[in-house]
Amino acid sequence: GWGGAPQGYGPPGGYGGWGGGWGGPPPAAKPGVIPLRPLGVGEILDGAVSTMRTHWRTVLGISLTVAVVTEILVILVQGFLLDDRVDTDALNDPSATLDEITRAMGDSLLNSGVILLISAIGTVIATALLTTVTSRAVLGKPVSTGEAWRDARPQVPRLFGLLFLLLLITMGVAVAGAVPGIVLAASGAGDGGVALAVLGALASTVVAVWLWFRFSLASPALMLEKQGIRKALSRSAKLVKGSWWRVFGIQLLAMIIANVVAAIVIIPFTFLAGAVSGEGASNILNGTTEFGWTFLIVSGVGSVIGSMITLPITAGVTVLLYIDQRIRREALDLELARAAGVQGSGTGTPGS
Repeated sequence: GWGGAPQGYGPPGGYGGWGGGWGGPPPAAKPGVIPLRPLGVGEILDGAVSTMRTHWRTVLGISLTVAVVTEILVILVQGFLLDDRVDTDALNDPSATLDEITRAMGDSLLNSGVILLISAIGTVIATALLTTVTSRAVLGKPVSTGEAWRDARPQVPRLFGLLFLLLLITMGVAVAGAVPGIVLAASGAGDGGVALAVLGALASTVVAVWLWFRFSLASPALMLEKQGIRKALSRSAKLVKGSWWRVFGIQLLAMIIANVVAAIVIIPFTFLAGAVSGEGASNILNGTTEFGWTFLIVSGVGSVIGSMITLPITAGVTVLLYIDQRIRREALDLELARAAGVQGSGTGTPGS
């Protein structure tokens, strides 16, 4: 069980007083993708990549399925619904009226919002399944896609609830800061109101980012400890407390690496799609949203390949960060060593 971590094991890692005449600690057992001890940044990133490499069939199967389904939905929504309704031409027109620009911005936000929502749903399901795969990979135990789904399925509705609540909290906080300035501007305060709205929005965005990363380990807590939403949020807050910058830095680094690698794949596909469909590179660079089916499908293939890279890395890093924080706070490495069948934790002898 992931829930009941052993308590009272002294210093992080549970090894007591190391080093006195021993020439340093014995090497930690490594039954799976990480050594069972507090991890460095490189080991967390390496663990996420090793999970992809070792269990590539399951990881690839999950990522590919989720990426293909979400991308098909995005293409259908863009092709059938958004292209007819969304008009963002005014954003590139210097002579456009304020009303036209406002409508175009609204259309652009609708376009982005719908795509973001579909992607978020796909990400939640992929994260749920990949959490199970990564947690088993830590123990050196393989898991099939079917087993991962059976294990994750009972928690998926709660995971959706958790994501919705997190988005509601962070977006609510981010918007709330701008409200006083908007009200002042609307009541005739002019530039002063606009300045206050911008400052308020910036300040509240900082708070929203702080909250997002404070609760960023709630997803693996919910999945692996079979927690409810409120309990998972409080677990994340407890685990991140005192380590916010570390958690923020590692997750940000993982996101940057994953998205840079994905961009290397996606950008050539986008330009290829422009060339094949006759849309041209200038349309893409101008941010035109009205693309034909050929463009949407070819660029969609690039997005699918990109998602197959980003989903496992970001999900894997979050799970390994959660495990690392529990090793540091609750000596989870001892429990993991027992679960992996390692005889004599700290001897470096992998078990079954």
